[in-house]
Amino acid sequence: MPKTYVNPPTLFNSRQYGFSQIVTSLGGTTVYLSGQVGWDAEESFGESRDFAAQMRRALENVEAALAAVGGTRDDVVALRIYLVGEHIYDTRTVREALLAFFDPERQPATTWLGVTALASRDLLVEIEATAVVE
Repeated sequence: MPKTYVNPPTLFNSRQYGFSQIVTSLGGTTVYLSGQVGWDAEESFGESRDFAAQMRRALENVEAALAAVGGTRDDVVALRIYLVGEHIYDTRTVREALLAFFDPERQPATTWLGVTALASRDLLVEIEATAVVE
């Protein structure tokens, strides 16, 4: 099932930040994931609670959720990233995590939102995803 990644020259170059401006899809099953955070299955952060580690783990949890329905990270077409407090301005950490996680030719459309808090005081990032799985 084809997906098309569109980055028109009339919009800013979002690909340098790890996401596309527009993704279209024809066919497949649309999958909506609940927000994924930096916890493991036991609601633990493991060895690190820092922002970069939570960002990476949240993306890994997106991938694990998709695997449960037969999808992969390449099926993600859109993300909404909720960032607590001043972390909304840490574009380097978010950019590096997105660039490391997604194929440069398959970067999802993405929105970053600054929020005051998430479900736990220790959470710094939460990522909702939409995917189209064959």
